[in-house]
Formats: sequence, structure tokens, C-alpha cells
Amino acid sequence: MGRPLTLSPAVHPTAYIPVDHYSAVHLAAQAARSVAQRCGLQGALPDQAAVIASELGSNLAKHAVDGALYIQALPLGNGVEILAADRGPGMREFQRCLADGYTTTETLGAGIGGVNRIATSFTVRTHEPGGTVACARLTPPEDADAGRRAVGAVCLPAEREEVSGDACTVAETEQGLTAIVVDGLGHGPEAAEAAQLALRTFARAPDQPLPGLMTTVHRALRRSRGAAVGLLRLHAGRAQYCGVGNVRCLTLSQQDIRNRHTGQPGVAGLEMPQPLVREIPWEPRLTALLHTDGIDHRWAYSPDPFVLRLPAPLLATALVHGHRRSRDDATVFTANLHQRLS
Repeated sequence: MGRPLTLSPAVHPTAYIPVDHYSAVHLAAQAARSVAQRCGLQGALPDQAAVIASELGSNLAKHAVDGALYIQALPLGNGVEILAADRGPGMREFQRCLADGYTTTETLGAGIGGVNRIATSFTVRTHEPGGTVACARLTPPEDADAGRRAVGAVCLPAEREEVSGDACTVAETEQGLTAIVVDGLGHGPEAAEAAQLALRTFARAPDQPLPGLMTTVHRALRRSRGAAVGLLRLHAGRAQYCGVGNVRCLTLSQQDIRNRHTGQPGVAGLEMPQPLVREIPWEPRLTALLHTDGIDHRWAYSPDPFVLRLPAPLLATALVHGHRRSRDDATVFTANLHQRLS
């Protein structure tokens, strides 16, 4: 059995920093440094994380509409991830922006080019007038490969909540890449407690067959308020989904949505039917996605072609930024076994 590599748990949900004023840039730098230290990054790495967040935040403050940063531990591996998203106007001369010293304002222009130089991986997609999504990852040198894995996740609490009743983690074992997304009933501390219990249970044996794993989680949640749970397992040529409740599972190509599934009726920990595993038609280069009902499911009725073409980490960010229901906890998990980030 492999050791699970986990997303930052729900007690530390993704740090969400709307950049509606230049003062948010300082908050972003502080958050990035704090997350990097919590992840155990040493030496200059926490300060480098702060620089990346500051540069991306400054770019949003100067140029973007409805921009925000999302800061968290890497979904898979050891490191920190700084995500940025906005609603426009897009970057007309993106390749030139990657060069240190390029600027469209009277500044030093080190922002995007500096991030590209410092980060272990830096991935950006932009279109006019729709906006830009970016993912900068920073890892220790020995974990650089993890920084290029196309696995993404964002987990946010409902507005005015300190903890999230949603949670997510992912493990890589001999059985494949296995993810769990949990939506504790309601929100607040009791929902977060149920979600965290589900994650701890999953982490003890993530390589179980999915029906057994779902049953184990169900039994562990019996003394909690219960949760919706989605399990996804990806192999080289195979995908499986097992869910109960309102966690949705989709597979996407760059042209369309291929498959959609929802969990069986019930609540893990309270009343759950015999777990059913769905074998999902799979082919190379598809992206798999799980999300809770904190993401408006109507995004998939007529998806933006720009969104469909996004690499997995940017896809998670774009869905949260564009389709989150702020009054509920919201989580998106994405994975593509064949993508590699630059």
C-alpha cells in the first residue's frame, strides 16, 4: 500500500483572497508564506511563495476585473500552490509578459516574468475578453515532479464560515490514483468534523476496492451528522466512480463533456444503499472531475470552450471562481493522467 499524498485538510481550507484593492496583495503574500511554512517548506521557499503571491496579486490589482487568489498546499506531493483567476480583460501579449522587465504600466514589470522564473511550474491560460487563470507551484527540488502533475483541487468554506464542511484528498497507490470528495451535511464545525473523519478513514486504506472503501467510510461516519461522498479511481486505461449523495462526477475532453454521474440516493453515516461502482468509458487525455453542490451544476449544460481546454488545476480554479455558490461550501477535484504542467 502506498502512502497517501493529501490535499490540505478542511481545517485549513483553500485561502481565498479577493483582490479588490491593492491592500489585498500584502494579505496574499502573508497567506502564501504561512501556507508554505505549514507545508514544511524550508529555507528561502516560504519567502519565494510570498513573492509569487505578491506578483500575481499585483497583476490582478493593476489589470484585472473581479480577480482573486487561491492559496493552498499542493493537491498531490509536497509544496505550495498559488492560483489566480479573473474575469478579464485577458492578456493580449502573453508571451511578452513572461519576460522580466516587460510592462504595460510604468512599473519595473518583473511580475509575470518573475513568477515564471521562481516557480517550479507556472501555467497560464488567457483569452480576451473573458480573463485569465494561472497556477504557480513551488516545491523543494526533490519534489519538482509533483509540481508538474495535472491534479487540481480547490476547497472553500461558505461565506462567513472559518471551516469547510467539504473536504478532499487524493492518494497514489499500486491500485491507481484514488480521490475522495466529501460534503458534510450542512456547513460549519459539525459538517467539517464529519468531512475530516471521512478523510482520516480514507487515508488508512485508500487502495481498497471502492465498494469496501465506501462502506468503511459509511461505518466511520455513523456517529457524525453524515455526508455525501464521491470516490474516483483512475488507472492507465480505466476509470471508476462510486458515490452516495450529491457529489457529481464528470469526464471531459477538450471539445465536450463525455460522461456525467451523480451519487446514489442516501447519506454516508446515516442511510446508504449497497455501494455501486460505475465503470466510466476512458481514453487518454480525458480529464476527470468531482465537485460538490457548492458548484452550480448548470455550468455543464453549455460549458465554455475555453474552460474545457484548461489543464486540470486551472479547470478546478475556473469552476470555483466562475460557478461557486458562496452560501455553501464548495469543492472541485480534477485529474488528468496524461497532462504535464510546464
